[in-house]
Amino acid sequence: MKQEDVILVDENDTMIGSMEKYEAHEKGLLHRAFSVFLFNDRDELLLQQRAWNKYHCGGLWTNSCCSHQRLGEGNVEAAKRRLIEELGIPSTDLHEAFSFIYKASFDNGLTEHEFDYVLIGKFNGTPEINPEEVAATIYKGQQEIQDEIKRSPEQFTPWFKMIYQRAFATYFSDYKDKL
Repeated sequence: MKQEDVILVDENDTMIGSMEKYEAHEKGLLHRAFSVFLFNDRDELLLQQRAWNKYHCGGLWTNSCCSHQRLGEGNVEAAKRRLIEELGIPSTDLHEAFSFIYKASFDNGLTEHEFDYVLIGKFNGTPEINPEEVAATIYKGQQEIQDEIKRSPEQFTPWFKMIYQRAFATYFSDYKDKL
């Protein structure tokens, strides 16, 4: 994992400092993050399987892209940067849909404690994955995802299981006809 800082925040998303990413995860400190949900024209979600060498949740399936904002970087700007770095997806129209706070601890002693912004967008192509970040990608519909999570919840990241239904609902109610 390359050295990078995360933005530490309080429960109102007010910045209270910054810290090296791995250290913040060791200490379980609340920090700013984002999760991107990209839907295709068939209303399927682009899922990514995290690279096996990730510092946590390696090999698990999750939303299209997720990461952390850099100091001075907005949510959409950060998301567009990571879409290029992880999936080779050029600029796409993204919309901030909602945010939530979650905390999840992992077997390796790390804890994700994030103030997570969920962004929704449209993409119909085939990603050009960066194997250091992503093992595989696939498009799936909401029912198929729900069935797979019911059968094998351990195959999905904790944050994805918390928000995928809300992301689908928000997409259908607020964004489907606008993207």
